[in-house]
Amino acid sequence: MKEENAETVQKYDEILNEVREIVIAKNIDYGDSWRKMRITSITDQILVKAYRIRNLEESKEPPKISEGVEAEYKDIINYCIFALLKLREEDTSQEI
Repeated sequence: MKEENAETVQKYDEILNEVREIVIAKNIDYGDSWRKMRITSITDQILVKAYRIRNLEESKEPPKISEGVEAEYKDIINYCIFALLKLREEDTSQEI
């Protein structure tokens, strides 16, 4: 693997670890609440986060309350993983 690719993979893994730590921390507060959500609701959450990012990027004023664009992207990653988990659960339940 080229050195440049190895560095990218390392940084990718670092971000995945950060995202995993967020899920672990939030799971303590909220539990597996995503399990009760339908895929369409998860999709809606992803869209809300994307719109929030767009608003933060386009706003000329600093946000009054915001965890920042990076936190929104990390939440999107986690919602995408939750959606994939739900899809796999649905596939497995249909096989029975």
